[in-house]
Amino acid sequence: MNLSTYTDLARVPASESLRVANLLDLRVSAGFSEVDLARLVVHGLPIRSGKALKGLLRTLLNAQIDVVPEATLRRTAKAGKPLSREHSESIYQVGRVIDAVSTVYRGDQQRIAAFLGRPHPLLDGETPLDMARSSSAGADAVLNLLHRAEAGVAL
Repeated sequence: MNLSTYTDLARVPASESLRVANLLDLRVSAGFSEVDLARLVVHGLPIRSGKALKGLLRTLLNAQIDVVPEATLRRTAKAGKPLSREHSESIYQVGRVIDAVSTVYRGDQQRIAAFLGRPHPLLDGETPLDMARSSSAGADAVLNLLHRAEAGVAL
């Protein structure tokens, strides 16, 4: 799914699971659920998910940002295996944050990039992207910040 799709929220799947799956280039059916996504993450996302996220971050921030190191992607692809649970969870949490930011800014790539890459005082001066990459709790902190913004709380 291209971020420009978020400009018309009527075209974007209502389910966060489907939106994240689309961002991560997962091939899923319309009935795909949170449970289905959780199982995929536990059993390991495919390499294409790591590559899709890497490409999305490159497009957004015009920088080489690895959520999963390139060497790991190559090694895992060569072995013909899915990514580890740990790497899959990292990809998933950053995917959730990108989905939420894209929803808030309606696919405006400049605003999405500015938000993700600019240190934020409510994140103790860390960038939202770095906070989201740090841990699931870091991703939750960024998501909570976005939910507060949607609710009209001054940030």
